[in-house]
Amino acid sequence: MTKAADKKMLFEYLLRLGDNALVLGQQLSKWVGHGPELEEEMAMANFALDYVGQARMFFSYAAEIEGRGRSEDDIAFLRDCGEFRNFLLIEQRNGDFAQTIARQFLFESFYQFQLDGLSRSTDKRIAEIAARVIKEINYHLRHMRQWVLRLGDGTEESHRRLQHAFDYLWRYTGELFEADDIDVWAVQHGVGPNPEELLGRWKDYLENTLKEATLNRPEDGWMDSGGRNGHHTEHLGYLLADMQFLQRAYPGANW
Repeated sequence: MTKAADKKMLFEYLLRLGDNALVLGQQLSKWVGHGPELEEEMAMANFALDYVGQARMFFSYAAEIEGRGRSEDDIAFLRDCGEFRNFLLIEQRNGDFAQTIARQFLFESFYQFQLDGLSRSTDKRIAEIAARVIKEINYHLRHMRQWVLRLGDGTEESHRRLQHAFDYLWRYTGELFEADDIDVWAVQHGVGPNPEELLGRWKDYLENTLKEATLNRPEDGWMDSGGRNGHHTEHLGYLLADMQFLQRAYPGANW
């Protein structure tokens, strides 16, 4: 593989990481003013800021690798839906509070293992970013896990809502562990972990938590995928319309 091809692969790999973070930052920010309690609104706001910060680090590096003069803002705000490479799970709407908690727990329990692998990347820049980010995600995950336990083993209504949320979102978890050509390249070059090898650890962690929360792990079945190739659900289009409106309405505006 040529040096130019390697740069293209690295750029695409960084986009995936950055897009996951950016979309989740936008999603969690929507809870400000709508949370079940003031303290939780503040927590969600801080988690959203963490994700936006992660997106900036990944996009800044991606822009350098690309070498076309684009900025992190250009990458975030001037791409269309089909150019985004985030997981489908990430873009699913917040729904009720239980659905947000289930979505975050499913992703962040995976993300902790992915970041652990990335922290040992042969790419020094990625390793440094991952070592910083994993501290944030470990805290996020502890918070989400507490809510899973609280809602799952709480009232009949909270249990029902959370179980429904996990059942609904389960179809999007298979994509987290699919390895395509970019993942194969990352593994061969020591850039990132093989997602297929993270599945066992993730299931063990997930099943232990669900059992403690008196919840059932959904049955495996047909899994939806395609987000990393630009094939998204309608939810991402609505999210980007909100997130990108100001930049597109006033292109190049300075504040």
